[in-house]
Amino acid sequence: MDYLRFLKENARWLTAGFLLTFTSAYGQTYFISIFAGEIRGEFGLSHGAWGGIYTLGTTASALVMIWSGTLTDHFRVRQLGAVVFALLAVACLFMASVSAVWALPLAIFALRLTGQGMSSHLAIVAMARWFVATRGRALSIASMGFAVGQAVMPIIFVALLASYSWRMLWVVAAALALAAIPFLVGLLKHERTPQSIAKETHAAGMNGVHWQRRDVLRHWLFWLLIPSFLGPAAWGTALMFQQVHLAQVSNWTHVEFVAMLPLLTVASIASTFATGWAIDRFGTGRLMPFMMLPFGAAFMILSAADGLGMLAFGITVFGIANGASATLPGAFTAEFFGTRHIGAIKAMIAAIMVFGSAIGPGISGWLIDQGVDFSQQMGGIAIYFLAAALLVTIAVGRARRLLPAAA
Repeated sequence: MDYLRFLKENARWLTAGFLLTFTSAYGQTYFISIFAGEIRGEFGLSHGAWGGIYTLGTTASALVMIWSGTLTDHFRVRQLGAVVFALLAVACLFMASVSAVWALPLAIFALRLTGQGMSSHLAIVAMARWFVATRGRALSIASMGFAVGQAVMPIIFVALLASYSWRMLWVVAAALALAAIPFLVGLLKHERTPQSIAKETHAAGMNGVHWQRRDVLRHWLFWLLIPSFLGPAAWGTALMFQQVHLAQVSNWTHVEFVAMLPLLTVASIASTFATGWAIDRFGTGRLMPFMMLPFGAAFMILSAADGLGMLAFGITVFGIANGASATLPGAFTAEFFGTRHIGAIKAMIAAIMVFGSAIGPGISGWLIDQGVDFSQQMGGIAIYFLAAALLVTIAVGRARRLLPAAA
């Protein structure tokens, strides 16, 4: 089945997945960090203090995700998605009205849980559960919302920030989140696969078993993969979170950095589609060992970037890495652990990713306060990704032999 036919036959559900990932933007770091300068200035926060607040709120959202993510195993996407979008709008309004430093972690918590956490999680779980033979393609198309949001949202809102207050722009974000609800409900008026799906239609994982979360926690594969789940979220988030600081210590402006994000989007889209095709063709086991390498290369390039040309190159490679990481982990979870309990299992992995996105800004912000610019930190980050790639290679190489197809 070619892409055009696949898109035509499944447009309603794929668009719903796209809408979920796109609307997650209001809780993503690249969006929140747009207002970092204004928030730090208004509340008198250092880089470390702002990073600490972000870490605190995001860590709390990661802990709640362990529970809230399991809701995807019990409720239809259109019902849960509408609630998540409504709560995301409330979170945006809360951020718009926050007036004290103590309330900032609560605002970050609400934005990260509903946006980056639940909106993203719901989209990935839905695609992984609704599609089997074409899971890679479905995930790649739904993940386009991440790439498009990262491309257009910063440019639009940075431009608006020149004319409107940061608080007013959070009100605009709330209105957009609410406006997405009727579209989502309409698209999923008839869900592709109801949550009451018969058990026999679920795909099994390793050893032909439908893995439960407690079983995954006891297995060595999960623990060896934690660095690969944690790393992209931690250091990719840190890159976006510290974009204002990075521009200040580099040979470009913040506007020039933001102007490079469409390159990230183009590379991410191309990588996402290529990864989706490769997943359906080769399976996730053969691809996972390579997922960390573009991240390592991107941070190595960016650490040496002394002009816009190298910045563009680094951002493009980072986009390639982002595209693969937006698709591979969700498909890997379904292939190796099965789809019957994928909501609970993916919630645990999503919580790790959210926690990673908490510690990245916190660690990088603390190092900046200690006099280590983020550009100087990126060499060590590149080494982290190389080490994570080695662990993935060892772990997945052993685990592939346990898949039903291998048997």
